This record gives sequence, C-alpha cells and structure tokens, in this order.
Amino acid sequence: MAEKKKGGLKELSPIAIYKNLPKTNCKECGQDNCMAFATKIVNREVDLEACKPLLKPEYAKQYAILKDLLKPAVKEVVVGVGDKAKKIGGKLVMYRHELTYKNPTAIAIDVTDEMPESEVVARVQKTENFSFEYIGNTLKLDMVAVRCTSDDADKFKACVKKVSETTKLPLILCAMNPQVMEAGLMAAPKARPLLYAATTTNWKDMAELAIMYDAPLVASSPNDLNGLASLSKTLQAYGVKDIVLDPGTFANEGLQDTLNNFTMLRRAATKAGDELAGLPLLGIPMVAWANKGETADDLIKWRESYIASMLVVRYADALILHGNDGWSLLPLAVLRQNIYTDPRKPVAVAPGLKVFGTPDENSPVMFTSNFALTYYTVASDIEGSKTNAYLIVVDAEGSAIDSGVAGRKLTAEKIADAIKASGVEGKVKHRRIISPGKASRISGEIEELSGWKVLVGPRDSSEIPKYIIDKWQP
Repeated sequence: MAEKKKGGLKELSPIAIYKNLPKTNCKECGQDNCMAFATKIVNREVDLEACKPLLKPEYAKQYAILKDLLKPAVKEVVVGVGDKAKKIGGKLVMYRHELTYKNPTAIAIDVTDEMPESEVVARVQKTENFSFEYIGNTLKLDMVAVRCTSDDADKFKACVKKVSETTKLPLILCAMNPQVMEAGLMAAPKARPLLYAATTTNWKDMAELAIMYDAPLVASSPNDLNGLASLSKTLQAYGVKDIVLDPGTFANEGLQDTLNNFTMLRRAATKAGDELAGLPLLGIPMVAWANKGETADDLIKWRESYIASMLVVRYADALILHGNDGWSLLPLAVLRQNIYTDPRKPVAVAPGLKVFGTPDENSPVMFTSNFALTYYTVASDIEGSKTNAYLIVVDAEGSAIDSGVAGRKLTAEKIADAIKASGVEGKVKHRRIISPGKASRISGEIEELSGWKVLVGPRDSSEIPKYIIDKWQP
C-alpha cells in the first residue's frame, strides 16, 4: 500500500511520493535523483516546490495528488501580508519527537481603543522592537491584537488606523459586534487581519466580513468542543476559507479544562484525522487580568506568563497577551524557541575560523565545539571582554566539549584537521592553542597530531579573559 493510517496519522513511503514525481532525475532540487528527493519529502526535509519540473502545467495532476498526500493534520493559516505575514498551524504531528514542529506559536500583545493614543503607539513600538539573541536565533514577537473595549465603531476604527500606521506586524482585530468589526476592517482593508471572533450568535455577519475582506476568522465556543466543531463546520459550509479555533482559555480553577481542551483538539486532528479539529488553536492568556481586584500587576503578569507557557507546550498556535515586560516575555520566547527546534538534530553552528576584534600575529588561538550553546557562550565571553583572538570551531556533530570528548565526537584528529583547514597557521607566528579545560585529556594527542603546543584553558569560558591576561604571553 502507498500509505496507511496509524491512529489517523499518515505514514507515507518514498515510493508513494516517487510515483507522482516527474522522474527526470534532473537534480534541480539539489538531490541526486527523484527517489532521494522523495525520501527527503517524506521526512519533511525539503519542500515539494523544490521540484521545478513538477510545477509545470503538464504535471498539475501529480502536484495536486502530492499536495493532498502531504497536507498537514492541522491546516496552515496565514495572518497579515508581505514579509511580516505570520503562518500559524501547519502541524503534522502531535509530539515533537515524531517530526519537527513548524510555524512557532505566534505571540500577540494587545492594545485597546480606550487607551490614550500615546500609550497605543508606545505598546505597539515596544512589541515591534522586542528582540533577544539566543544561541544564534533572534527572538521576536509576532502580532498586535487591537481590542474593542468601548463598543464604539469610530473609536475602534481610529485605533486600528493608528496601529496600522505604526507597524506592519499582522493584526488581530477583536470585536464581537460585527458593525464595530467592519469599521476596523475599513481602517485596514488589505491587512488580512485575524478576526476575533465568530460565535453562535454573530457567526453569519462575521463570516460575511471574513469572506468580503479575505481574512481568517476565529470560531469561539469556550469550553464546548462539540459546539466549536459545529460552529467550525457551519463557517466552512458558508464559505469561510481560513478558520482558527478558540476553545476558551481559563485561569485558576479553569486551567485544567483549558489544557484538556487544547490537547483533545490536537489529538483529534493528528491521531484521528478529524478535519474539523485540524485547525490552528488560539489561546488567550490575558484572561489572567480579568477580575484583577487587589492583585499586584507583577503577580498577574507572572500568572499570564505561566498560562502562556503551558499553552505553548499544549499546542497553541497563537496567543494574545497583555503584559509586555521583558522579564515575563523572555522566558516564554525562549521556551517557544526550544519547543520548535528539531529534537532529532543537535543545535549546531558551522565549523571554521571565527575572528574576534582585530587579532594580529601574536593574538591567542582557541578552539571549541560547534554545539550552538557552547559556541555562543564562548563567543559572548570573548566579545564581552573585547579580547582580540582567533577561535576555531571544530565539527563535533553538535556535541558539547565534555560529551564530545567522551563520545569521540570531538577528537584530537578532528581538532588537528580543523587547525590546518582554518588557515590560522598563516595568520599567527606562534604555534600555541588554548584548549577548553574539559578537553584537557586529549591535549597530548592534539600536540602530537598538529605540532601545536596546547595550553589547557579554564573549564568555564567566563574565565577566558582573565586566563589570557594571566597566562598568555605573545
């Protein structure tokens, strides 16, 4: 059989893909032949569109068949336009060890139409400017949610207009009144915002707006999965192309129901093949701010952050938050980055020679492994101290220093070869290299194979600047 279902999850063989490819073995995709390309496709390592012949009109039928075979269990929905557009959903599996998650959870920060204009602009700019470098990745926020709290169409329209003039980030327009929603859409008619929300009482008017403005629409039925499925089916039948599900987000005693509902929807989509459940999920951790009472703001931000973190782990494809402090957003952004990396592959950087500052022929030479966390920690400590140095990054198959040495991923042979391949011998007049302290056991082998004198450095890279001052002699 070409494919089979296992708990609703398609298990494709390369043959099932290969028989619908052009079979030209043209290598335009970067693979040696069509079978190799088919294998990559099954593992989701390349896109189908990398096969250029397949995009020609004569292969339209085969392309359609392959697109259907490869469609994800959770439909992909695009919010916004241009290079800032955000894809949400598109998940293939329930658990990340099965296959890498794609389209990291979109994080939106809210503004309301009753905030002063200066506050709206400041919050939008802070959202857009949020940026943090984390092991080679830039962590950013994704969207702005414009909420109507006034039920005044003119106020909402003015707020949406100001936000759209301030940022090109995708928008989520939040209004239950269709007349108010239409006013907001008129302020940004081509922005393709996510519309929140269609309910059992307003669904028809909201559906017409979604169709008219070609915008994705949220179907909302809090804590009622049967009602949510019925609403989703009705919207699809009416003609709404892109739907996002809001099963409800509840704080405190309702948190268990929230997590269960998100989990059941994702399980139904990926394990049972339920297409009504196979839509992106929206979580709203900002419910932590409801009924604030005497609770301190920092406590609410912490509560909102942990709800958001749980929802990232429990399959949310987009989140709306109110708190915008770095201390509450950064852990969430880091968690999201970790969840959406490939657990089957170590996070690694390209090996080779890295130059810090303006080193000369007397500057120190060091080496480290290509494990991303190791490399960026070492690099940060060297840069922070303004040390002029050469750093050779050795291909240790993404292993850290100690595990790389123990597992024979970081060997004296590899280090000697890396020294030679780096060309550093033509840049310095000495032949001394500083080894990480955790690689001291292979220092003798490195000397024998490379001809370089190995100086055993500190075990912690934070001590590199002091070590160079105390021990390095040009």
